[in-house]
Amino acid sequence: MDKNPQKIAFLGLGSMGLPMAARLLDAGHPLTVWNRTPGKADPLVAAGAVRAASPAEAVAGADVVVTMLADPAAALAVAESMIPALRPGTHWIDTSTVGPDTVRALAARLPEGVTLVDAPVMGSVDRAAAGELTVLAGGDTTPVAAVLDRFGTVTACGGPGAGAALKLVLINVVIGGVALVAEALALAEALGLPRELALRTLSAGPLAGAVARATATGSHFPVALAAKDVRLATGLAELPVLDAVHHALTRDPALAAEDLAAVAG
Repeated sequence: MDKNPQKIAFLGLGSMGLPMAARLLDAGHPLTVWNRTPGKADPLVAAGAVRAASPAEAVAGADVVVTMLADPAAALAVAESMIPALRPGTHWIDTSTVGPDTVRALAARLPEGVTLVDAPVMGSVDRAAAGELTVLAGGDTTPVAAVLDRFGTVTACGGPGAGAALKLVLINVVIGGVALVAEALALAEALGLPRELALRTLSAGPLAGAVARATATGSHFPVALAAKDVRLATGLAELPVLDAVHHALTRDPALAAEDLAAVAG
């Protein structure tokens, strides 16, 4: 264990943020946490973390700030509160999926002497707990390398915003693949083919990964967040297939809080 561990503030304790923050606490980092719903922090506080009443309070005195927030609006709102409280020398890691435009907007607000690394992650909740995420990092990761390593395997993507950009590419392939599997299963049903047969044979081909995600249990990537990630992508390029995927993800509001696998039945 590091004799002088960095003091960390972690903001955003959803299904991914909570196990990521727990790994930092387990590694011996003094940890201050904040979440819009304060009760989400209870397990971490019970394990030794300090609960902050606001983003500004959370980051005061931190060496490293980690954010894991739902969308660009949440990231910008939290930034509005916390940025004035950041001291020179603080390193901010944003692991949210917000796209490169939002990363640039956040970076433009930083005071002198504060750095930002965009480091969105790929992986499920169980991988977050195990420290087996794929971390897509944009910018200079050297000052925060030990923190990023606690989350999983770090892929250096290039300059600021490159991690956020690659995350949109990778996550939209996953989401689009699950949507395609869902339609393949609907077609199989219309043709009178057994679902198990369709899944087994699809799993033997190039869509094996998409089939695995479409049938996954124990994951929690809400359909509403998947739709947000698709909309971020379609706002950056002409992507007619993903436009159709977005429609498929949003046509049934009852699925919004369900895991992405729900779109495949």
